[in-house]
Amino acid sequence: MSEPTFPVELTVNGVLREARAPARRLLSDFLRHDLGLTGTHVGCEHGVCGCCTVLLDGDPVRSCLTFAVTAAGHEITTVEGLAGPDGELSAVQLAFHEEHALQCGFCTPGFLCTVTALLRDTPHPTDAEILEGISGNLCRCTGYQNIVRAVRRAAGEA
Repeated sequence: MSEPTFPVELTVNGVLREARAPARRLLSDFLRHDLGLTGTHVGCEHGVCGCCTVLLDGDPVRSCLTFAVTAAGHEITTVEGLAGPDGELSAVQLAFHEEHALQCGFCTPGFLCTVTALLRDTPHPTDAEILEGISGNLCRCTGYQNIVRAVRRAAGEA
C-alpha cells in the first residue's frame, strides 16, 4: 500500500509551486526531489550542520527538520532565490565570492541564507554578532575567517 500524499502549495523564490508529498517528507527532500531545487544541500540530516538552511517567511530554518506539509502556504527562499531576477549576485553572494569565503562549497548555500537574514535583521553587526549569527552553520574547510570577512563586506564594513 502506498503512503498517502497531500497537496503542498507554497511560494518558492517568488514563484507559486505545488506538488504532492507524504506527510513525513522533509522540506529539504521536497525542494530537491519534488521541485528540482538542488541548491539546498543536506549534510548531517539532524539539524546540526546548517547546510540545509533556507528562509521560511524570511527566517532561517533547517529544512532537514521541517516537514514540507508544514511549509504549505508559506514563502520559502532557497539559495537559488538570493540572486536578482537578472541573475545578478546579491551583496552576500558577491561578498562570499570576493572574500573567498568558500572552498568545497557544500556549506555555502546554508551560510548564504543565514547571513542574508542576519544582515536584514542586523545591518551592521559587530564581530561578536557575526559569530553568533553564523554559529549554527558548520564549515569543515575554511576556518571561518573569510566567512566573517565576507559578512563584514556584505554589511559595507570591509
